[in-house]
Amino acid sequence: MRRKTSRRVLGIDPGLASTGWGVLDDIDGRICYIDHGVITTKADCLRADRLFFILQCIRSLLDKYKPAEAAIETLYFGRNVTSAIPVAEARGVISAAIAEKNITLHEFTPNAIKSGVVGSASADKKQVQEMVRIILGLDKIPKPDHAADALGAAICAINKKMIK
Repeated sequence: MRRKTSRRVLGIDPGLASTGWGVLDDIDGRICYIDHGVITTKADCLRADRLFFILQCIRSLLDKYKPAEAAIETLYFGRNVTSAIPVAEARGVISAAIAEKNITLHEFTPNAIKSGVVGSASADKKQVQEMVRIILGLDKIPKPDHAADALGAAICAINKKMIK
């Protein structure tokens, strides 16, 4: 009897106010949903405290789920560059926590995640969320949105390995 091989991937959609996360397993090329959620920080707290809270939560997720790999959405610079700075800081503490555990980190642009999940870089948020639901065989779209985006990043990391 052939032994099943699996690997666990933690997907992350970084943000200072809300950091989405999702955990998937790749079992012999089959994507299996494990869990998802969001780390929320309060706007009235000091930025350093918010970043430290995100760091602690990511460390806790890494200890609980013990992923072999992680996937994170890269920074997107829209019209407002100043709003990207707190996201970049959140990405920094998240990346440091992952590096601390010596876990491979895959980075995907928002368009790469859209393309990897839906098949089109021009897909809208609702299309991505619905395809995440379909791919993972869930009854409902994962909520909140940041968690669905994190699961999309994890799907891309798993599919990247399958293609190789």
